[in-house]
Amino acid sequence: MKILVLGATGGTGRLIVRDSLEKGHSVVALVRSTVGADLPGAELIEGDARNEIILKRALDGCDVVISALGTGMGLRKVSLLAEATRALILAMTRSGVHRLICISALGVGDSRGHGGFVFDRFFQPLLLSQAYKDKERQEAAIRASSLDWVIVRPGMLTNDPSRGSIRAIVDLAGVKGGKISRGDVARFVVEQLATNTWLKQTPLLLW
Repeated sequence: MKILVLGATGGTGRLIVRDSLEKGHSVVALVRSTVGADLPGAELIEGDARNEIILKRALDGCDVVISALGTGMGLRKVSLLAEATRALILAMTRSGVHRLICISALGVGDSRGHGGFVFDRFFQPLLLSQAYKDKERQEAAIRASSLDWVIVRPGMLTNDPSRGSIRAIVDLAGVKGGKISRGDVARFVVEQLATNTWLKQTPLLLW
């Protein structure tokens, strides 16, 4: 399978590229700059993820897209995720690529209010409000599309070693935060290439 990965140079994106290659897939990584993009085994395409023309070129021959794009904390308004996702949906539709696996976050959509007291009362409204508004717009664009999508919502990401055993849930009753390693998220995302278990759903990933 040939995979286009967006956000491939991020902490989780790198692991997705590695795991995909280890499982025998071929990977195209769209990166802002090839300088310093240490992704051995992946085909690198340099360009802006919001540019539909670049996206169509990167999609050539691909079967699926994984988006691990992210934005940082801050009070400044951001729109990267929504803009890139809208351009991606158009490019995928016109290229005949139907499957999209997108990493979002705990606290977006109907998972809002399930991050735990400190996260819900302080981190999300004070430090992540603009980033999460962008994620909300991103998710809405995906849901409104005709693509075969999976939106993955990890708990708080850590760089701890993978445990290999995680909880993927859509029933959030009683959930009040939680952690998950980037490695376990990457493994789960790559597994979605070959299964329809979570098609058009938003599984929350926790340890």
